Amino acid sequence: MKTVKIFSLVAVLFAVALASAAFINNRNIRKPIADNKGFAVIELFTSEGCSSCPPADALVAKIQQESKDKPVYILAYHVDYWDRLGWKDQFSSADFSKRQYEYTTYLKTQGPYTPQIVVNGKTEFVGSQEGTLRDAIGKALKKNSDTQISLNVAATNSKQAELKYTLSGGDKNTVLEVAVVEKAATSKVASGENGGRTLSHVQIVRSLQQVALSDAAGSATISLPAGFDAKSWEIIGFLQNRKSGAITGATKATLPAGTNPTAAVKN
Repeated sequence: MKTVKIFSLVAVLFAVALASAAFINNRNIRKPIADNKGFAVIELFTSEGCSSCPPADALVAKIQQESKDKPVYILAYHVDYWDRLGWKDQFSSADFSKRQYEYTTYLKTQGPYTPQIVVNGKTEFVGSQEGTLRDAIGKALKKNSDTQISLNVAATNSKQAELKYTLSGGDKNTVLEVAVVEKAATSKVASGENGGRTLSHVQIVRSLQQVALSDAAGSATISLPAGFDAKSWEIIGFLQNRKSGAITGATKATLPAGTNPTAAVKN
């Protein structure tokens, strides 16, 4: 009888051990899914000539501070169509206005306006709506991404940077957009709707360059705006479907340790 009881106890302990091992293995299987969590690319279209834009600029600055350790990428484009209305925005570009016009087609909106935010190329709303922005970021971060991109800066000089990329996923309509971003700046606005104010900006896109993708890995040389330095600027790359406008992957490329703007670019 004792032998039977001992055997039964051993069997139970063995079953418990198997169940525990299975539970641990299942947890390990889930890890890659967690690693593929989503991301949020926040594109703000703004202008120093627009009196309703400073609250949106302040909002993305707050989100930037709160999201330092998360895959949240903020890109502030200063459009140029406000420049003729009393104040020329020093950060404005016709290229950024053109990008915003493209979203009117992708998202079927009536026309461009400021401040406007677009998240992952899929949804848009007034840029000062904090609750809407937080909700959009939350949903984006919970959605797994099937497309992955890594981006490294191999070398820079005062005018150019050589990038190396690897990616998985995407299709023939996918391109790599590379934004060269100035992290922060202030402006004293002398005229226009914000005349007399000192405005603060974050994540200012100074150039946006498109790289055609033909392979899962490759390299490209991009131009660097005047004043670029490794400490105050950064480079953000994201994958966008040029047919639908959807952004399917994003990453940040920091300059390697010891790199400076006078290093030679490889040919």
